[in-house]
Amino acid sequence: MPEMDKIPSFAINHECLQRGIYVSRKDEVGGEVVTTFDIRMKEPNREPAMGFGALHTIEHLAATYLRNDEMWKSRIIYWGPMGCATGCYLLMRGDLESRDIVEVMIKTFRFIANFDGEVPGAAPRDCGNYLMHDLPMARWEARKYLETLENIREENLHYPE
Repeated sequence: MPEMDKIPSFAINHECLQRGIYVSRKDEVGGEVVTTFDIRMKEPNREPAMGFGALHTIEHLAATYLRNDEMWKSRIIYWGPMGCATGCYLLMRGDLESRDIVEVMIKTFRFIANFDGEVPGAAPRDCGNYLMHDLPMARWEARKYLETLENIREENLHYPE
């Protein structure tokens, strides 16, 4: 197998990565910048990863909320879980910085933390694994991450060197 370049997300020092919002990358697509955010909800390798049911529920609720937010919905491209289950990726149209989305992330995670009812899209017709949801744990994880967002510091907005 030929030698391959290490992808940028594997070059981040996960040993000192904190919970926060980070710009993972910026790509030009069709003459427009797409910003990928690392919505890091857990300290990698230092605290347990999220359960897949909670992460799946967070995916459904956050994607629904963001695609309905009047200010941001036209910029949302994708919201989805990281394979390591320590956070999510958010892809947005525009050349954005972490600080630009702190308020919408606070609103998103408040929505998840307080959500009560049927999870949007959690039916056999709408979801590929509709039984894999855990609303109580999604709410718990959202409340925990809200503590970081509501007290955000500069070191939670830029990847460690």
